[in-house]
Amino acid sequence: MDDSFFEFCGNSSVFNLSLLVNSEWPQFTSCFRNSVLVWVPCGWLWLTLPVYLYYLQHLSSRHALPVRILNTLKTFLSLLLILISATQLISEVSDDRNDDSPVANVIYVSSAVKMVTFLLSSVLVQRERRKGVVTSGVLWLFWFSLTIAGIVPFYTIIIQKEYTKSLVQFALFYVYYATVLLQLLLHSFADRQDTHGYQLIGKEPSPELTSSFPSRLTFWWINKLVLLAYRKELTSDDIYDLHPRDKSSRVVPEFLNAWDNEVGRVQWINRERDRTGERHRVHYTHSSQNDRYTQDDDATETTSLLRNGASIKSSPAEGEGEKSRLAEASFFKVLLKTYWWDLSVCFFFKLIYDLLQFVSPQLLDLLIAYTNDKNQESEWKGYVYASSFFVVAVVSSVFYHQHFHVSMTLGMRIKSACISAVYRKSLTMSNEARKESTAGEIVNLMSVDCQRLQDVTGFLYALWSSPLIIVLALTLLWGQLGAAVLAGVAIMVLLIPLNAVLALKLRKYQQEQMKLKDARIKLMNEVLGGMKVLKLYAWEQSFEDKVVDIRNKELHVLKKSAYINAFSSFVWTCAPFLVTLATFATYILMSDDNYLDAGKAFVSLSLFNILRAPINLLPMIISMMAQAQVSLGRLGKFLRNADLGDDNVQHSSDSSFSVKIENGTFTWDTAMALPTLRGIELEIRKGKLVAVVGPVGSGKSSLLSAILGEMEKLQGRVVTQSNAAYVSQQAWIQNATLRDNVLFGTPCKEQQYNKVLDACALRADLDILPGGDMTEIGEKGINLSGGQKQRVSVARAVYHDADLYLLDDPLSAVDSHVGKHIFQQVIGPSGLLKDKTRVLVTHGVHWLPMVDTIVVMADGRITEVGSYDELLEHDGDFAQFLKTYLTSVDHERDDAEEDEEIQNIKLRMLQRVESVTSDGDTSADELTSGLRKRTRSRKDSQKSLESSLKADKEALEKSVAAKDKERLIEEEKAESGRVKLSVFMAYFRAIGLGVTGIIFLLYIVYQGLSVFSSIWLSQWTDDDLLANISLANTSDYRNTNYKYLGVYAGLGLGQAMSALLFNVLSSTRMVVAAGTLHQRLLSNTMRAPMSFYDTTPSGRIVNRFSSDVAIVDNTLPATIKNALTQLFGVLSTFIVICYGTPIFVAVIVPLGVFYYLVQRFYIPTSRQLKRLESTTRSPIFNHFSETITGAASIRAYKAQARFLQENRDKVDTNLTFYFFGIASNRWLGFRLQFIGNFVVLAAAMFAVVTPDLEGGLVGLSVSYAMQITASLNWMVRMASDLETNIVSVERIKEYSETPTEARWIIPGRRPPPGWPDTGSVQFLQYSTRYRPGLDLVLKDISCEFSGGEKIGIVGRTGAGKSSMTLALFRLIEAASGSIVIDRQRVGSMGLHDLRSRITILPQDPVLFSGSLRMNLDPFEQYSDHQVWQALKHAHLYKFVSDTPQQLLYECGEGGDNLSVGQRQLVCLARSLLRKTKILVLDEATAAVDMETDELIQNTIRTEFSDCTVITIAHRLNTIMDYDRIVVMDKGQIRECDSPQALLNNKSSIFHSMARDARLV
Repeated sequence: MDDSFFEFCGNSSVFNLSLLVNSEWPQFTSCFRNSVLVWVPCGWLWLTLPVYLYYLQHLSSRHALPVRILNTLKTFLSLLLILISATQLISEVSDDRNDDSPVANVIYVSSAVKMVTFLLSSVLVQRERRKGVVTSGVLWLFWFSLTIAGIVPFYTIIIQKEYTKSLVQFALFYVYYATVLLQLLLHSFADRQDTHGYQLIGKEPSPELTSSFPSRLTFWWINKLVLLAYRKELTSDDIYDLHPRDKSSRVVPEFLNAWDNEVGRVQWINRERDRTGERHRVHYTHSSQNDRYTQDDDATETTSLLRNGASIKSSPAEGEGEKSRLAEASFFKVLLKTYWWDLSVCFFFKLIYDLLQFVSPQLLDLLIAYTNDKNQESEWKGYVYASSFFVVAVVSSVFYHQHFHVSMTLGMRIKSACISAVYRKSLTMSNEARKESTAGEIVNLMSVDCQRLQDVTGFLYALWSSPLIIVLALTLLWGQLGAAVLAGVAIMVLLIPLNAVLALKLRKYQQEQMKLKDARIKLMNEVLGGMKVLKLYAWEQSFEDKVVDIRNKELHVLKKSAYINAFSSFVWTCAPFLVTLATFATYILMSDDNYLDAGKAFVSLSLFNILRAPINLLPMIISMMAQAQVSLGRLGKFLRNADLGDDNVQHSSDSSFSVKIENGTFTWDTAMALPTLRGIELEIRKGKLVAVVGPVGSGKSSLLSAILGEMEKLQGRVVTQSNAAYVSQQAWIQNATLRDNVLFGTPCKEQQYNKVLDACALRADLDILPGGDMTEIGEKGINLSGGQKQRVSVARAVYHDADLYLLDDPLSAVDSHVGKHIFQQVIGPSGLLKDKTRVLVTHGVHWLPMVDTIVVMADGRITEVGSYDELLEHDGDFAQFLKTYLTSVDHERDDAEEDEEIQNIKLRMLQRVESVTSDGDTSADELTSGLRKRTRSRKDSQKSLESSLKADKEALEKSVAAKDKERLIEEEKAESGRVKLSVFMAYFRAIGLGVTGIIFLLYIVYQGLSVFSSIWLSQWTDDDLLANISLANTSDYRNTNYKYLGVYAGLGLGQAMSALLFNVLSSTRMVVAAGTLHQRLLSNTMRAPMSFYDTTPSGRIVNRFSSDVAIVDNTLPATIKNALTQLFGVLSTFIVICYGTPIFVAVIVPLGVFYYLVQRFYIPTSRQLKRLESTTRSPIFNHFSETITGAASIRAYKAQARFLQENRDKVDTNLTFYFFGIASNRWLGFRLQFIGNFVVLAAAMFAVVTPDLEGGLVGLSVSYAMQITASLNWMVRMASDLETNIVSVERIKEYSETPTEARWIIPGRRPPPGWPDTGSVQFLQYSTRYRPGLDLVLKDISCEFSGGEKIGIVGRTGAGKSSMTLALFRLIEAASGSIVIDRQRVGSMGLHDLRSRITILPQDPVLFSGSLRMNLDPFEQYSDHQVWQALKHAHLYKFVSDTPQQLLYECGEGGDNLSVGQRQLVCLARSLLRKTKILVLDEATAAVDMETDELIQNTIRTEFSDCTVITIAHRLNTIMDYDRIVVMDKGQIRECDSPQALLNNKSSIFHSMARDARLV
């Protein structure tokens, strides 16, 4: 075969090594030039053709590119090349005929191959154009390889003077080569897509889409953005759109489908397994009944009021064996199935890079051999070796950066998919699962765990790459040093079990830390949500201590992790040197004949340096893998949580019933002994108005939840209409405009919208709100009153135009006149919803005669169902309920403000009730005489609606006063410019400036010893005595060897000691710094004024406590140490190269200038993109917190898809900045590696051109230069990571330096014990404003309240009522004047001394997760007896005593396992426990039901009879028996006198208000 190929090539061999090596120039055979150099490039195109055609065929549909000059030229030049190739062949044949020598067959074949391939390339160009492909990597690589292959004939033809033989052939080749070069140039540009006459709207598409193949290889496509960032500060408008490949619209469905398939597969497996075993069942058995309720094991909903007298029994099937038999969906497996191809691509790039790394040591061996024998070698070899370093390095750089670009973008997609999966699960998860995963914990999943998976994706290659590199390096080392390499291997093997132990420990600590982090974020979420209550009660210190306690435990775990990491870093820092030392020592000691020459030493050292990367990477990889494994487990566990049952509710539009429940039994908590609702039978016909009534805790709200499918159905059947609208008892308001809150994602129909606003009594509010319906509503509706929030919630439901309306007591938060308006205009028989089905939970009994059906509930059961008339036919539960309500004292007080229509309704109801319930003790006339008497004292005219809308909170005053009339929440601030030195100094101060100096010094010592050890090695290898092998057995030879070895070992020991001290000191002190920074952040946050919380979303603050603190805890310490390592590594490399080849100094200056310029362009881009990425992260968490709160409403309105899309949009926005951040990193990395490649080239070239250079110095300088590429790249990466991660310190520092309130306690200015003793209050010419720069809200007011007086404060919206209470508690500070309480100026004492001595009962009942006792007495100042007494007076004694835990009963997050009424009673118990001389009531009972209102009012009258009571009155009737009334108007006191005196003065403001309220 060899002979036949020899003849085929025209009697020329394919390759002749001796010809190549022994020539004066690199000479190849004619056969090699005509075959290999033609067939290889063409073969590439033909081999990739099937795959490429398949890719083009299945490419998503795009518009064909128009015929342009670029694609026309590409096609024309391909056809021209066919013509040139044919002409070359004809010319060759013609010339050979003249010479009478036959043309070699290889020329015919190669010419044919070229012509067919050029034809193929022209076809592919047009095929790409039709498919809309703007650039082709396949074709570019073809033309590039053809260009490279043409270099050999290019110089061969000139050197061999082919022009003397055939000038035509000579000219044709260069025309051919020029055309190939032109083709390469044309294929280096991307074609442009046609806009088809459309103008681009929105953001520009990612430039990566329209970039050429070489532009993508070199990241040239991001130049425009980098230049823009250099010229100006980047804003979000400057950033391009996200690449379609990375958008959630493509990423998320792909992942979720894979997850759903995995869940379905596991469910099928478990169903198959269940066939062989009995299903585990839980039986609810009430101790006093025979009723038995059975529930399947997968029932999963929770949160209910406790019921006593119950027990849980389990069937015998219960056991651990059952659990072990159940398969679980694997989150890791789904990730692998979804992203295996992307992983494979980046792993392929990394494999090529890894293999190319081992080429350079072989080149170094050749270069050292060349310099040692320079006189006998051809000069061209030295230049080829030197140039080869550069070529290999450039190709390595391309594969390296493509690997990281693919892996980083893959990590980004994984994060996007995981966040969306967590968000989707939070919308569907059952209440049982929600009990286990609080909002804070889920935020941690999104902010920490998803981020960890993203981070670890970029380093997954280490799992296979590190072992591969180690094996290859050791194999090549064996070739250099033989069996001596086993000593190094032994050390590495010994490190494996140590590595395993460290990994297990780190994993354990990671799990502990994540649990503590979850607990801390959960608590911080609650603290931030209830901050106003904490300040009013002076409880900040207690809750700060709780957070600090958790944080200290977290820091303890971090410190243990730091010691492990320090020891790990020490081991792996010393490992490469120990391996080198052991190998060299063994090699020397194995035989006296063994000589460590420059080739062996520095090639081995280069291989050991390659080994250093995977070995040094191991500690970080171990840590990251441990963290990722924990995160995978946490995410998988969360996603495997049970969902709300799909069969809880069935939807049907055909039924004549809107709601039908048959034998329904429902529970919130499967762990509770008694289901919440039992034996429910209910049918509601279409178009009917149904009222649900009953006492507190009877299950009214739960019934609506059961209809919505929010409760776990244990048995029975629920069928409803599919289109429902829901108004919750506590209104859910989004942080959006009022209009957006009403429209709730539906198109705006102006006429319908205006009709809804009028019907829901919102028109007057729009006149008051600064921006009308475009006013932004703050987080949780902070700038709306309770009544306004509820009306917005009702308007949302009405505008939704549903078939079924579920209204959970929507009229409780509005006064009777507004309630009457909403009932008549919206809910009632003539309202907007008159044709709809309405289920109304209500305590407004006066509406009951106007409803179609009344459902009466008691103790979780429906006791009566019927019309109003039917239920009053007998003395049943309903009649008794009405009688109790209508004859209550508090009800009589509330009646005073109601109009006559409502009074007459109630009068008739009472008479009717009395007729069926009278027992002879009291006559109907006696019961109704009071009502008649009050009714006759009023005028007949109806009170206007506008005058009734005065229940708005003072938060509205803030909005009115604000300069920006429509925006309450400002965009999160992103710092601009370089990260200030003060940020770094803040971190170094947290570490300790002295300690920081010592840390730097220790590392300098370590690096200095490392450099000197390398220089010592070069001197060792160049020692003339050791080079003389003939002296090998002499004592001088051995002693010299031992001297070098001993010093080398001593230098290693010095490195080890300095490395150990550096790692221990830096790791532990950085944990201290993390604790210090968190403490400053926490302390300042707890002391921030309320104005800070009013204008800052809690998600933005939580972002600091979660993501930013996590970075400072875990990421920043490793980043700083790595940055330090790379910085000193680069400096030491330059020092060593300059020592070996001093001429290299000349190269440093231009390279330094280029490096500086590249950095100057890059840093502004990276820094600003990181800041923008940080600020766009907070909205993700804000939106998520909002979603968790309103999950029931979102599900009711079936808005899950829209909210999922909003989440995806916010994630896409965040990832856009992240994507361009990592792309800019690659842009810089590639250019800096290019600098590094020039350093290698320069070092190698100087080694070639410098005469009489010893091999040891050549090996030293070039081996160090070979490290510079990786070092520069890592230095850039670490410098970038340092600057981007230090932004977290900047963000923590920002919130650690916000303005704070006055000091909590001021020594020397503390009030006397027992203060206030009488409760007198004086305002002395007092003025105040909410924030500097705003108008005064209280203007020069002066008044005095005597001890024990009952003071009512009234006034219309914006009058300054609530401002007086805020001023009393110093939530806003005085602009001038002062407040005096019992002879003490409140402005001169500490805030806690003031706030702990007076008491407020706020409108919103806020509870925290923890024991009931902690909620009442967080400082544990009171005895259990005192706490029980407070509970007794607050009417909670029976409820608490009936719970198994009693005072230790755990309140859920936000008190969600208590009803709203019970929460308000807990707040009352707090006030009773404090029992100070001053009590402030701020609309304390506006949002609770009538029963709770009655309990609270009675308790206040009896228990606070001797206290000063200051009431912000929204209903004048509640303060008519007070001692004095203060009338506020525009921030001033207009009137202050007794109610009677003010009523007698007909010109007084109070008289006009009373007249409007029909009190006179």
